[in-house]
Amino acid sequence: MTSTSIAMLLLLGLFFGLLLIRVPVAFALAIPTFITAMYLDIPAMVITQQMVRGISSFSLLAIPFFIVSGEIMGQGGISSRLIKFADVIVGRMRGGLAMVNVVASMFFGGISGSAVADTSSIGPVLIPMMKEKGYDTDYAVNVTIASSVQGIIIPPSHNMIIYSVVAGGVSIGNLFLAGILPGVFLGIMLMVISYAIAVKRNYPKGEGYSIKEALTITRESILGLMTAVIIIVGVTTGWFTATESAAIAAIWAFFVTFFIYKEIKISRMKNILAKSLRTLAMVMALIATSSAFAWMMAYLRIPTIITETLLSISESKIFILLIINLILLLLGMIMDMAPLILIATPILLPVVTMAGMDPVQFGIVLMLNLGIGLITPPVGSVLFVGCSIGGISMERTMRSLMPFYITMIITLLALTFIPSLTLLIPRLFGV
Repeated sequence: MTSTSIAMLLLLGLFFGLLLIRVPVAFALAIPTFITAMYLDIPAMVITQQMVRGISSFSLLAIPFFIVSGEIMGQGGISSRLIKFADVIVGRMRGGLAMVNVVASMFFGGISGSAVADTSSIGPVLIPMMKEKGYDTDYAVNVTIASSVQGIIIPPSHNMIIYSVVAGGVSIGNLFLAGILPGVFLGIMLMVISYAIAVKRNYPKGEGYSIKEALTITRESILGLMTAVIIIVGVTTGWFTATESAAIAAIWAFFVTFFIYKEIKISRMKNILAKSLRTLAMVMALIATSSAFAWMMAYLRIPTIITETLLSISESKIFILLIINLILLLLGMIMDMAPLILIATPILLPVVTMAGMDPVQFGIVLMLNLGIGLITPPVGSVLFVGCSIGGISMERTMRSLMPFYITMIITLLALTFIPSLTLLIPRLFGV
């Protein structure tokens, strides 16, 4: 066995071994990288430089602003207003609260960009409300966690910024535009399956609002939704960069929360910043260590070997894309999203490009794949949060989650094999 083969086994074997014993992902990435470098006589300073280089991107400056604005709006009363707004739109349908859940997650996802934040904000309000109205607990949790995945696809999403950087500068504006139609499409698909289950279980219809009440709720909600509008319109029109739009959105979120909604005191800003800083520290640590890990894989030609292997198995574009989706779904079950984007993108992007898939389209497909992983054990963080809020076991939730999995897989296949679902809007308004 050659030294290169041993180095590959050392890098990948240690990485997956550390994951299995539940070592934090950042350490599971860093330790194998440094040990493999020592084996290959690569100076530790080279690895350190790669870690620093990984986080030395101007585009990444948008991430802290996105995190802060999401935290401000999440704690400042926006979730309750979005729920009422969604209730105005779809609440009268059979299983109306489930429809409200999906639409509210669609709106909230456009503000937070995080499935965990979505579930943590929408779940404590809607899950108890649904249970009180006669909905089964497993159904309430299933709708909440499945619909939260929209937050990863619908812009703005800091995960798209990470992908843009790793993919070699794919336009953030185009990625944001590309996520709009797939996010809405996923929401519609989830509403269809939610409605079908609601009819089968004979769940109640929601109550209506007067025109005056509907207009009041809409006016209050629009102020919060402007956070997402500022980001999307600003970036896609070229008025300002993603980083500038994120900063402006954070200022707007601060103003709306503390001077218009006034549901929390400005003293809470200290806690919001502290929580945002913890989140940012985790994200940046993952980006730094993942960058070094990805550099080591490139040094060992692992992406090239995987590309050649996949292409040698079959020349069929359909087969290759199906295999890549399967790989991503399996990896999403055992790893968090940010490190997977950083690790999988350099490996799989050349393969899908050779198979004829646009990098922007692959970015959205990647997001949905890994989003499904967030609601799948053993690592599914959103699944655990939803079960905790609903006070239900993961096993019971999983038994009834299958229709939602099937719906999301159908959506994933549609995004994979119908390019216009992701590329139509970017081609019309691309930046």
